[in-house]
Formats: sequence, structure tokens, C-alpha cells
Amino acid sequence: MSKRLATLGSAALIAVTSMAIGMIIASRFDMAPASSAQTQTFEAPPMNSAPLSGPIDAGTFREIARTQASTVVNIRTESTRAGGRGDFFGGNDQFRRFFGLPDQGEEPEEETVPGMGTGFVIDASGLILTNNHVVAEATKIEIHFFGDDEDTAYEARVLGRDPLTDSALLELTEHPEGELSVAKFGDSEQMEPGDWVMAIGNPFGYGHTVTVGVISAVARDYRAVPGRSLDVLQTDAAINPGNSGGPLLNIRGEVIGINTAIVSDRPANAGIGFAIPSNVVRELISELRGGRVTRGRIGVQIYDVEEEDREVHGLSPSQNGAVVSAVADGGPAGNAGMRPGDVIVAYNGEPIDDTRDLQNRVVATRPGTTVPVDVVRDGEAVTLDVTIEQLDLDVEARGPEAESPEELSEGFGMTLRDVTPQAAARLQLPDGTSGALVADVQRRGAAAGGGVQPGDVILSINRVAVASAADAVRELNAVESGRAAFLLIQRGDTQVFLQVRKE
Repeated sequence: MSKRLATLGSAALIAVTSMAIGMIIASRFDMAPASSAQTQTFEAPPMNSAPLSGPIDAGTFREIARTQASTVVNIRTESTRAGGRGDFFGGNDQFRRFFGLPDQGEEPEEETVPGMGTGFVIDASGLILTNNHVVAEATKIEIHFFGDDEDTAYEARVLGRDPLTDSALLELTEHPEGELSVAKFGDSEQMEPGDWVMAIGNPFGYGHTVTVGVISAVARDYRAVPGRSLDVLQTDAAINPGNSGGPLLNIRGEVIGINTAIVSDRPANAGIGFAIPSNVVRELISELRGGRVTRGRIGVQIYDVEEEDREVHGLSPSQNGAVVSAVADGGPAGNAGMRPGDVIVAYNGEPIDDTRDLQNRVVATRPGTTVPVDVVRDGEAVTLDVTIEQLDLDVEARGPEAESPEELSEGFGMTLRDVTPQAAARLQLPDGTSGALVADVQRRGAAAGGGVQPGDVILSINRVAVASAADAVRELNAVESGRAAFLLIQRGDTQVFLQVRKE
């Protein structure tokens, strides 16, 4: 079984064969124009946690549609992007110079791109929840209410966005006459596979379309942003482009999810849709209204400890944890003395189960808090005091994403050489570096699957130091087929701890 390598604190991502996970609406996943954030506190809407019970009859879903359609809004957006210059050469200056034509010397024209989605009213003052990807690049947002004609629309602005939960809070800047209908929240933690649900949305522009299905699964891993994931609800209620941001309702007509994505090999519903649990977003509404969601970060890359590898890591048979693959220079973990190869086994005094458990605890910690983090290093217990810093998803997304180890093919698939002074100078290695230089990596070999790169220098294998290529070959040959070799790598001025499984 392969391990998943993740930035803190990602766990295993959804593996989908011959299928593509697509955002339900064709919007870019980037920053929106700045909005004027409000700082006053805002109480989260009440939530009904009473048990779901009672019969379902021919009028159940009709009643939900009748009473809840007015809380749902259709969203139309406009965004701008660079367009072509409109001539035969499409703005290609190389072609223009080749044919001796003058450079146009002007910026590409911008074009307006329309978008659509769904939202729902959560406060009578005009607050509307939707998906981040619906409004992320919008320069104009229009809201259409149930029963309005095609030409009636009200403008709105973004108060706050959160890419990690794909949620956004809007505020009407123009209000319709009369009181707004407000959605009610249920308890998404109550939902179980087989529970009936209803989606209301704007698929393909067909506003206030109702679809019915069941919860197909709970706690599905969904990759919200590069390198990170969260637990979502899976449903077979038909969700299509335009449903993004609309509510998923229980049999009482209460919101238990925000529809966000589908899995399909075509741009339409295939019976697998995902919704962000309402409890997750409901807890963030006050921060969204303030314009920013605050989360913690410690600055490491990690992967899960597997049962058969506990002894290699120096753990007891019952211990779980997260193996540190890399430590960010100048980050909280690095400043506290954490090293690649450490195994994080407890956070703030509480044992952790896996990378997902660690991720959830770290992001929930307020930046500036100093937390004891227990690690096992070469079989010894060490406690580090880590001061949490602010997680910036946009900065993180621009950085290199960790590679994921894959199933190994045969052997290790790499060529090793001794580290010569010339190689050390060329690779700008720290003074005194000795080990085995990775001269070549087979494209589909085990080493490549484990993240090894040409130019890496192997410092140790299964925590045994190696000073030459011969040392490394000896240690690698001692690894049994199907077992993992844990490599401490010097990559430039950074050390990385990798796992490569021999077949």
C-alpha cells in the first residue's frame, strides 16, 4: 500500500480512475476583488440537532420545494480575462517579427466572461452563502430571487471567502422589497448513508431546479485546494454546472450541505456529487463576515505511518503518527527544531491518529499560540514547543506541491555515484556532505515514485548513515521485497525524508 505525502496536514486524496473531479461551475480558483470587510461580530445561524424522524409520503418533497425555494437565489457573475488581439497572428510577436511586421506594442484586449451559480439567504439583512469558486474572480455579482422575472436582479458584493471550504459570504448592496426568506440549518453530523436529501439550484441556468436523492457516503476526502483536503458529503441527488453554492436539504428542509463538485467523465451529473457539510461552514460565518478566516500552520510536509513501518520509525505497536518528510526553512516547526524523519505522535498533549487528525488540530489552533508537539526521533521521545503561524492558502498554493509516492514497480530504479568535490560544488551542497549521489532515476521506477530526484544525495537509509554509493547499495540490497526504505536526502540546502518501497 502506498503512502500519501502531503503538506500539513493533508491526508489521502480521492483516487478516481478514468474520472475527473470538476468544480460544478466554470470559474477560476483565484483571488476575488477586495471587498470592504466588516468587523462586527455575527452570531452563527441556529442549528436544529433534533433527531430526523417521521414518515415520508407523497407530499414530503413537494412541501420542501414549496417552502424552501424562496430562500435559494440564482447568481450571475461577470469576470474579465485577457483576450486575443483579434488579428490573424493572434498577438504572437514572434510571427510578426518573422514576417517583418511591426510590433503592435499594446496590451491584449480584455474580454468579459459570464458565470453562474447558486446561493441561499442566511440572514434577513441580505447575507447569502455560496461557493468560493462561484465568485472568486467576479467583478460583478447579480442575485436573482425566486419568482422574479428574467430582468430583475440585485447587485451583491463579497464579504469574505475561504478556498479551503470553498465557501463565500455575499451581501446584497441592493435589496428587493419585502422581507427575505431565510434558510434554516440542520445538523450535518446527523447525516448517514441512505438519508433522503434534496438539492435546489441553477443547473445550466435553469433556476430553482429541484432534484432528490440520498446521502451516498459521509466523510469523503475532497481536495479543496492543492495539497489539502476536507471531509465532504457524497450524494446521488443530481448536481450539474450551475448548482454550485446551492443548498443540500434534509427531509425537514434544513440546510445540511453546500453543493460544490461532481465526479464525472463528462460535464454533467453521473450520480456522484459532493457537498461541504453545513456544520463546517456555519462555524466560519462570523469570520467570513469579517473578511478573513484565520487558521494555523506549522510548516511541514507529512505522510501517515503505516502499521508495518512502526518498528522502523521507533514507535510502539500501538502508536500512530505522521512522518515529517520536509520542514520549511524559517517556519514554526523548523524554528522549534523539528527535522525531516521525525514522527509526530502527539499535539498539545493529545495523541494523533494520522495526518488528517494532525491537520485538523493545527488549522484549528489560533496563530501565535505555542503548542507542545511530541515527536519520536531515532527511537527517542522529544517534545518541541512550536509557535503556530497564520496559514496563507494563496502563498501555499503558489509553492511547489509535494509529490505523492506511488506503488513501486521493480527494484529501486536509480543509479548512484559517490559525491565528488566537483559534484558538491555544482549542486551547492553544504560543506562536508557525504553520501550517495543520485545520478539517474528511471521514469517509472520505485525511486521516482517515492519522490527521489537526480541530484539528490542520500545521507541515510533506514536511519543508517551512508558515506558512499557502495554503502547505499549495500543498505538497499538488504531491504526485503515489499518493504520500505526510508531515505534521508540532501536536496540543495534542504533535507527531505522519503519513503521508497522495494518490490
